[in-house]
Amino acid sequence: MTLTALLLPMVVVSAQAKPAAKSTTRKAATEKAPVGVPMRFRVGATGNEVRYRVRELLAASTLENDAVGATTALTGGLAIAASGKVDTTASKWSVDLTTLKSDRSMRDGYVQGRTLETAQFPTAVLVVTEIKGLPAVLPDSATLTLTLLGRFTVHGVTKPTAWDVSATVAGDHISGTATTHLKFAEYNMALPSVPVLASLADDIKIEYDFHLIREHE
Repeated sequence: MTLTALLLPMVVVSAQAKPAAKSTTRKAATEKAPVGVPMRFRVGATGNEVRYRVRELLAASTLENDAVGATTALTGGLAIAASGKVDTTASKWSVDLTTLKSDRSMRDGYVQGRTLETAQFPTAVLVVTEIKGLPAVLPDSATLTLTLLGRFTVHGVTKPTAWDVSATVAGDHISGTATTHLKFAEYNMALPSVPVLASLADDIKIEYDFHLIREHE
């Protein structure tokens, strides 16, 4: 038997036993997620309006329509920590309900005097507690679909609410619409009942068209 024939099995075994080289393309296990920066936004001078929308049928009509009241009298802002969590102490909107107007002065008088009782409860307040779907690092330009959670106070009653939000980011500006639904009894409000009203849905849709501007230190 030749020397080559004796050594060949040893070479084969050595090659099989050699550990495979580690992949150089494997990402480090300690790679960190992106971290944002604290952000504060204030309500812009324009582009902000709050509306209520309730489906009604007037006694003199055969067609239902939406009763809509609106106001632009609101203040507040939003603060996001570097962790992406909402700073609840600086994330609050306040709406002056005494300025709500619809297309009928009689309706406005009833809503403010009997339903909202604005002489005793003149404001509605939303304290934001969480925003689901908000990226850790806010892009300079984007369209976002979010869920905003908060504590909503109206007519002296505070309840947790969830708002569907469609937002557009453009530099330091965020604009869009947030909507939620509530029922009269949830906030200790009686369902309106007057002779001119044939029926009224027990569903109040709240819409907020917003325009927020980022503040820089």
